[in-house]
Amino acid sequence: MNEREKPNDLLLKKYEELKDYLRSMESVAVSFSSGVDSTFLLYAAKQALNDRVLAVTATSCSFPVRELNEAKEFCKDQNIRQVIVVSEELKIEGFSHNPKNRCYLCKKELFEKIRDIAEKEGFKEVAEGSNLDDNGDYRPGLKAVAELNVKSPLREIGFSKEEIRILSKYLSLPTWNKQSFACLSSRFPYGEEITEKKLMMVDKAEQYLLDLGFDQLRVRIHGNIARIELLPKEFSKFMEEKTRDDVYMRFKEIGFTYVTLDIKGYRTGSMNETLSEDEKK
Repeated sequence: MNEREKPNDLLLKKYEELKDYLRSMESVAVSFSSGVDSTFLLYAAKQALNDRVLAVTATSCSFPVRELNEAKEFCKDQNIRQVIVVSEELKIEGFSHNPKNRCYLCKKELFEKIRDIAEKEGFKEVAEGSNLDDNGDYRPGLKAVAELNVKSPLREIGFSKEEIRILSKYLSLPTWNKQSFACLSSRFPYGEEITEKKLMMVDKAEQYLLDLGFDQLRVRIHGNIARIELLPKEFSKFMEEKTRDDVYMRFKEIGFTYVTLDIKGYRTGSMNETLSEDEKK
């Protein structure tokens, strides 16, 4: 770790503020997906509250098995009690039609389940891992967070994604350089039906690209078209003839008819680019 990557005194102080905030909760059930943010939050909660923290991980067809396995492994390594709950989004009325408030429908159902678990297990609060950067995009799930009085400690204290990664590396968390992940349902254009078959296609396609060594990526599905988003610095690697041919053939096997590379590259929330400002309200 070079000097630039080390947390400065202000950032270390902010981390202490986070732990103080968590201690004030007395006990907390943390929505834990094994992502960068929720891993950092869960680790801080464990440091602050010891056995008065519970990890709740939701599993569904939009949550890859690799993510579930990583969540289990982290909780085992950190000696954190974990509850795994089935939260099958496709059973939620209207969800499969992929309306613009899809994320709200999902989060509302999920956090209602987590709050029920917290109450039954005797945990006072429920917390989730959104950070300050999440305020800058269309995030209807945050409406459910507010309605159900779920705490967002990382946003409350004011952590950015970069700060979370810096501290995660300092704390030797395995997720410090992990790719950002969102549920597989976010790969669909609004209004396009979400099915278990299509979710599996996206999951297999993204796993294949990860296995090839690509870093941050998304495979967006548009009917029978796969639109691949990669970091621009990895374009040249993708455009090597053998890589292109291998990706094309594998994606055809998975079920896609056409395979495209988005020349703008990877960015979060690219499906929101079709929404007007009024639709985001």
